[in-house]
Amino acid sequence: MEKNSLSREFTVRGVLLGALITLAFTAANVYLGLKVGLTFASAIPAAVISMALLYRFKDSSILENNLVQTQASAAGTLSSVIFVLPALLMLGLWSGFPFWQTALICAAGGTLGVLYTVPLRRVMVVQSDLPYPEGVAAAEVLRVGEEQRHRSDASGAGSSRSGLRDLGWGAGLAALFGFLSGGLRVLGDAINLWIPVGGVALRVAAGFSPALLAAGYLMGAAAGIAVLAGLVLCWGVVVPWLTAHATPAAGQAVSDLATQLWSGKARFLGAGVIGISALWTVGTLARPILQAIRSQPARASGSAAMAGDETDKDMPRSWMLLIGLAALAVLFLVVNGFVHEHMPELADAARYGLTALCVLFAAVFGFLVAAACGYMAGLVGSSASPISGIGIIATILMALSLLALHAAVPAFADSVSGQLGVALVLFMVSVILAMASISNDNLQDLKTGYLVGATPWRQQVVLIIGCLVGAAVIPPVLDLLYNAYGFAGSLPREGMDPGQALAAPQATLMKQIATGIFSGSLDWTMLGLGVAVGVVVIVLDVMLRKAGRGALPPLAVGLGIYLPPTIGLTLTIGAVLGFFLQRAIRARGQRAGQPWAAAAEERGLLLASGLIVGESLMGLVIAALIGFSGKDAPLAIVGEGFAPAMWLGLLCFAALCAFFYRRVLGK
Repeated sequence: MEKNSLSREFTVRGVLLGALITLAFTAANVYLGLKVGLTFASAIPAAVISMALLYRFKDSSILENNLVQTQASAAGTLSSVIFVLPALLMLGLWSGFPFWQTALICAAGGTLGVLYTVPLRRVMVVQSDLPYPEGVAAAEVLRVGEEQRHRSDASGAGSSRSGLRDLGWGAGLAALFGFLSGGLRVLGDAINLWIPVGGVALRVAAGFSPALLAAGYLMGAAAGIAVLAGLVLCWGVVVPWLTAHATPAAGQAVSDLATQLWSGKARFLGAGVIGISALWTVGTLARPILQAIRSQPARASGSAAMAGDETDKDMPRSWMLLIGLAALAVLFLVVNGFVHEHMPELADAARYGLTALCVLFAAVFGFLVAAACGYMAGLVGSSASPISGIGIIATILMALSLLALHAAVPAFADSVSGQLGVALVLFMVSVILAMASISNDNLQDLKTGYLVGATPWRQQVVLIIGCLVGAAVIPPVLDLLYNAYGFAGSLPREGMDPGQALAAPQATLMKQIATGIFSGSLDWTMLGLGVAVGVVVIVLDVMLRKAGRGALPPLAVGLGIYLPPTIGLTLTIGAVLGFFLQRAIRARGQRAGQPWAAAAEERGLLLASGLIVGESLMGLVIAALIGFSGKDAPLAIVGEGFAPAMWLGLLCFAALCAFFYRRVLGK
């Protein structure tokens, strides 16, 4: 790499552009995560946007674009804290999201996640043969853009500008769909049918969400079929069986009883599948992770870096030590403040001791999780890494640890039990999830940087900057969405429509698990049955992979059981759309050539990213209007009884699927 290119790698304009993209994508991910329990990886769309905007500067380079996408990628990962934090409102301990507490949790956890994976870079990125699917894809996008930039003026930056158009098409259509459905209310957002069978009812439901369609497309066919398998198992077998053996309340419809049993019992079956799937994944990776740690050179900078190789320089150990100590100190202060606020009767010495134990648990468990998630990201990609499963495991372990502390230390007896104990568990799990999600992202970005010749320590620095920017964005966005829509089980004002509340599915599950452990009411039977089902699915997955007949990702099966059917079936539709598109691309690529096939796949990726961003940002705009007006539907031009809405929504959703298919193949 030329010296001049290296000198233009870390720039003020790049940091500012990365911060702006981080603002938008963090907000979009917070909305999407609260609505459907999923977030999207933002590295590739960030790279496309960066190339489209920076190509006008003659001194811009592939390395500068790489740092922009590295910083912006924090948006797709740090927002994972929303899988836990809303539970504190559901418990009634928070009435909103305190800015400093929320922001400092995100910043400290994210920073530690970056630092924990730095020592693993050389053995997991440089020396290993892990595929790093998203990191390699991002590097390819950057390379294509750089090649186009160096061609004639007529075609310069053509690829990046075309990519920006595809991203814009997706975002524009999704925003329009969101405006017509969530704003004007002329389009329905789901179809929900109950089919009576004997004394029970089978539920068939699908949402008309462009973001869910895109998320399913990005998941892939195997994961989509696995989600469908979980959906069928849950609503075709488990819920009807539970309904047949339950007694409805006076005047309660069978459909209402089925929904109640799914929420209170069947979802724990899914939690068991998710938990054992995460343990299986971590267990299979334990050996290579330990080998990676043992193989780490004694000096962080390495011999090549000492010889002046910029592409092999990690952040200096002295920096890591200072930044790490600062992050732990911030974490200690935040946790101590939380404990003091909600447990004022606790003596100072006991409070400091409890805080130190919680921070120690988070730091140690967070490191193990960071190593495991970093490896999983390299193996299956950041999007497929089971962050939710990691959160479930952390919740159970943290809750059981506090219960053991409750029994062993009388001074903590009242403070680490009941609702306060649940709150403390959830507070610390949010920190662990921040570490896990950022470690997922960090090694993926370092792989991209390795392939394009970037400087690792610069990437590590800008990723920390991305964490700080994202941490500042997450609290106000959470407050905005909460006050506009509310969360399932927690509405900020009387008279709000609970049907419009954001599901926050993971937060609901984490709260149910932690509360169940402390109260002794956790349905261990359903959890245990879920573990058994997960074991069966794991065995099937291993057999299918060994036979070369595909896969059945166990985590996706658990998600199909756990997520509402309006989410699960739409994800499957997106995955099936992606399956047929891949077949068509392969068939036509044999005639049109590999470059055309690669361009078609990139169009699909960018269109899908645009659909997610467009719906999410329109959701934020409508949320702001609701917040300012104080009305649940300030833009609605029809009432709730507008019968054609559902069918119009179905028609427009089908048209969107057709457009997606033709747009990807049409060039």
